[in-house]
This record gives sequence, structure tokens and C-alpha cells, in this order.
Amino acid sequence: MPVIIDVKNLYCCHGNCNVLEEISFSVNAGDYLGIVGPNGSGKSTLVRALLGLFTPKSGLITVFGQPQKKFNQWQRIGYLPQNPGQMTVNFPATVTEVIALGLLAGKSFPRRLKKADYDKVSAMLELLEIDHLAKRLVGELSGGQQQRVLLARALVNNPELLILDEPTAALDPEIRDSFYNLVAKMNKEHKTTILLITHDTGTIGKYASSMLYLDKKVLFWGDFQQFCQSEEMARFFGEHAQHLICHRH
Repeated sequence: MPVIIDVKNLYCCHGNCNVLEEISFSVNAGDYLGIVGPNGSGKSTLVRALLGLFTPKSGLITVFGQPQKKFNQWQRIGYLPQNPGQMTVNFPATVTEVIALGLLAGKSFPRRLKKADYDKVSAMLELLEIDHLAKRLVGELSGGQQQRVLLARALVNNPELLILDEPTAALDPEIRDSFYNLVAKMNKEHKTTILLITHDTGTIGKYASSMLYLDKKVLFWGDFQQFCQSEEMARFFGEHAQHLICHRH
């Protein structure tokens, strides 16, 4: 499988404080990697570094085989940031218009949408089961519905890699499970490579195929079978915490 992301010996700092140290891992095409860890462990900083939104102190990041600083095919990546913000009731855009914004990244100036683009939007509305909301103002929707709209915007360009940063933090349990199932479907049926950041260690093992446990350094990187059979992880986390993760898987 081709390597989609490769990170070697990455260091990131905020001022004089090291946020990430000696981070090395890779993501292959078709992987579903869950990045987990406690609050303040550097998960969001890592994502921002991968996307070129944060400048590391040192280390190497390769994206689709290219040095990240030279990579310019960002339409190949869908991104749902942490806490994108609740859109107000008066936000002047329909669901269709918001999703269509995801198609502009790969277009040259002047950026205009064609019928084929709106066909893609319609297909995404149907896939995420929000076609009945197409003409609604996005600010009028519930938090869970808005989250689906933002996911549709990230997916509409048919990205090869989908990066989700704490996507379910504001969702209730029922909507959260539906969201996880939807992302798993994209991974299994559409072969989309998934990188999902979460602190929900008790749930991610049910969906992801591998895990990166981060707490400023990489404490574990591998598949869940390796994690569940690791005596070192049992000593580090405690057997009860290890069981909670593995039981859900």
C-alpha cells in the first residue's frame, strides 16, 4: 500500500515549551488511524502541522510522497477541524451552498461551479442522508445536522485522505454513533483513508483499524491486536483501561 503520510522525528513548540517530541509514524492508503490521548497531549497541534497550519521546530513530514512544504494538491485532503463553531441562525447560506464550497479548492481562477459540481453536491447530500435539508439555511440546523453538512463539505471533492479533529465532541451519544458509522462506511466502501483525532479511547477501537496514542510523545503506534496483547501497554495504562479499549474493539 502506498504511504499517504509519513512523519519522522517531529518536534513542535509553543514558545519555549515542547508540545510534541520525537513523533514518528506513517499512514498507508486505506488505513483508519485513530489518534488518541488526553487533553493537552498535542493531538490538534499534530494535525495542524500535517496540514501546514503550524510550523514544526524540526522533523520531516511527507504527504502523498512529497515533502509537505512542496505539497500543493490540497483538494486530495478533506479536513474537519476541531470546534468549527455553531453557525448562527442568520448565517446567509444554504446547506447546498456550504457543501459546494468544498469543490473550490481544486479550481483555478475564476472559481465557478458547473452542473457537474452540483451533481456531486447532490450525491453527497444523499450519501449523508441530508438531501431533505438541501435548501435549508445551515444556521437553522441542529448541531448534529451541521456536523453532517461540514463533513459533506470535506468529502464532496472525493478526498483520498480525510482528517477529522475531535469531530464528535459536541454530539450526543446517538448522533455520535451515527457519525462514527458513517466515517467507517467511507473507509470500507469508498476506500477513503481516515485519520481521526479523539480523546474517546473507549470508542475508537470499535471503528479504527490502528491507533496512535499520543501524550507529547508516541506511547503506542500499531493495530489494536498489538495493543491488546501488549504487556507493556497493560503495565502503562493498567489492565482495566486496556480492557476498556480492547473490549470495545
